[in-house]
Amino acid sequence: MTCGNCARRVSDAARTVSGVSAAEARAEAGRLTVWWAAEAQLDPGAVVQAVRGAGYPTSEATSASVTPALSAGSPVSGWRFNVILGAVCTIPLMIGEWAFHAHSSPTFRIVSVHLSTIAMVGCGYRFARGAWEQMKVGVFGMDVLVSLGALAAYSFSIFGWASGLNGHLYFMEAAAILTFISAGHWLEARVGAEAESSLKALLRLAPSYAHRREADGREEAVPIDQLRVGDSVVLHPGDRVPTDGLVIEGESNVDEAMLTGESNPVKKTTRAEVFAGTMNIDGQIVFQVSATGEATSLAQIISAVRRAQTSRARIQRLADQVSQIFVPTVIGLSLLTFLVWGFFFGSMQALHESLGRWLWTSTLAPNPWANAVISATAVLIIACPCAMGLATPAAIMAAANAAARRGILLRDGVALEKAGEITTVLFDKTGTLTEGHPAVLEFVEVSGGKVRAASEPLRSIAASLARPSRHPLSKALAAITDASTLLQEWSEVRGSGVQARLALEILPWSVGSEVRLGSMEWVMNSTERPEPERAWRDRWLTEGATILALSLAGETVALVAVRDRIRSEAREVLDQLKAQGKKVRVVSGDLRSAALSIGMELGLRPEEIFAEVKPDQKAGILRELQAQGHRVAFVGDGINDAPALAQADLGIAVTQASDVARESADLVLLRADLRAVPESLGLARAALATIRQNLFWAFFYNAVAVSFAALGFMNPMLCAAAMGLSDVLVIGNSLRLLRWHGRSS
Repeated sequence: MTCGNCARRVSDAARTVSGVSAAEARAEAGRLTVWWAAEAQLDPGAVVQAVRGAGYPTSEATSASVTPALSAGSPVSGWRFNVILGAVCTIPLMIGEWAFHAHSSPTFRIVSVHLSTIAMVGCGYRFARGAWEQMKVGVFGMDVLVSLGALAAYSFSIFGWASGLNGHLYFMEAAAILTFISAGHWLEARVGAEAESSLKALLRLAPSYAHRREADGREEAVPIDQLRVGDSVVLHPGDRVPTDGLVIEGESNVDEAMLTGESNPVKKTTRAEVFAGTMNIDGQIVFQVSATGEATSLAQIISAVRRAQTSRARIQRLADQVSQIFVPTVIGLSLLTFLVWGFFFGSMQALHESLGRWLWTSTLAPNPWANAVISATAVLIIACPCAMGLATPAAIMAAANAAARRGILLRDGVALEKAGEITTVLFDKTGTLTEGHPAVLEFVEVSGGKVRAASEPLRSIAASLARPSRHPLSKALAAITDASTLLQEWSEVRGSGVQARLALEILPWSVGSEVRLGSMEWVMNSTERPEPERAWRDRWLTEGATILALSLAGETVALVAVRDRIRSEAREVLDQLKAQGKKVRVVSGDLRSAALSIGMELGLRPEEIFAEVKPDQKAGILRELQAQGHRVAFVGDGINDAPALAQADLGIAVTQASDVARESADLVLLRADLRAVPESLGLARAALATIRQNLFWAFFYNAVAVSFAALGFMNPMLCAAAMGLSDVLVIGNSLRLLRWHGRSS
């Protein structure tokens, strides 16, 4: 493999093998790494045959110490050798011809023969071998064009030198072609290495050792591959978390920025989840291992980033179709250029001089066939399709890394392309636009037909009743105060509420008085309530709250309004999406009146809200919008939204790091921050624009440059430099995505 385009061809060939889930080829390392699906039957021999069929000699690695695909060594050592050797041979030839005009000197010609021969053998071998292997299986790639171009210039010069031709010989051009193209690949490898920076950072996150707590309480440093589910691991301040687990002892703040993009540390206490690769900041905690190896969140994230980097977008099909016929077409054009310049030199010279008045002047050799060789060689060199092949994958790789830095996982290149074409965003309300856990909005005491703020004893009784329950509404009540009241005979009535008896006298209620907390229908002894109570209840019901009642000794004494809070950033996010020109819709299972109340808080009109929608009806709403011509992104919490996420043109799961394997979603947001939604869509649109810019440049460059070369306005040396520069420009344009900062652009 000689360039990124070759590596892409090899990766594509490997991915055609049944059972291969991902493949990554690295040209500079000469290595292909393959990942197999969990249930697949491993067949490395099939991969070898597939890659050989693509024109690249391949063998299965057998050493146990195979160098990792992302090694810490220099990524350009192979091309550095080519550049240094080529420069040593080419620079003296340039000085001799340009500074001393010694091209006609017999001594200089002999020096030129030797230096260009060294360059042809030392620098050209890599291209020639690749060209030969590819042509054996009927593949014509960049190596064929480079090898033919350099060989044409060198062969003509050898013939001219051996036959005593007095005209200009092209030894310098032959050496310069290989040197400049090698330099272009060297620069391509250097700037391309930056596109993998986020993946390399992720791979470095997991430590090599962990402090495992043994049965006798001792701590022992063990390699992380020796950890097993259920082991206890001690984290000291400054340690990185070696694998996923649940905290069983201690308290600390953990930095999860590299994993989720969340800059603020997250407090971890008992039963909290910790994830491999995150950093323990200030406390000592002990956690129990819940996942190891490929099952950890970090491993799944790395797999998702790698899959996105090596995937292909639909827009790339056009480039692939053109590339299949491009090289044979260029060889045909080169041959036609050679024949026309050789047999119709006078006419071509006149056309060249006529156009030169509008373009630039270029000196032609007096020998028609010398011009024929040089112009044909220039066509071969300038038309190398590297930039065309790199246009899409370079942008996808950069965008996937830029997204990963922000805690956004792309499923593949097609997801990136779809995200850039979205016109409408449909949000699921519960757990997406809301925080996902209820909170007490108002707690009031009711007596004598009056409604007033609840007293502390009543708040204490309600919180004490709620604490033993694991129901989300009970958790909200348990958090209203730290005070507690002694209770006895506590029990939970499924679907209704909780009940107990007072263990102490609380005036005016005696020991043993029954207390209940739950739904109004279960708690209240009568549905006929005073007007103030009904007005309070109806107001909160209209706003989508759930009403709970508290009774003591059969008497309703308090009412509680509980509702899932709207995320603080939700209104800002919807405004950003509208600023991007997208339509926004919300789907909710709430009553119409409650949904409209929430919509008003979010700045939405009634027609932008779908209310009283059951979970299994969401996909139907998506189909209706799509039938109207909308390209719809669905944003859900990923728990019960799989059908809607799959139906949407783009599924976006707002989830946590433990849920990164959401296969129904195209994008997974690892941090619970909705601002990542407009950010991801903006990044996708920028990536799509970059792909189109790259493809335009590649097509435009080749169309114009081939015409100039065929007409004699570009010599092979200039063409080699321009070809290498085109690759660097495409990659450099793609790398701008790594520095993309827009949130709503």
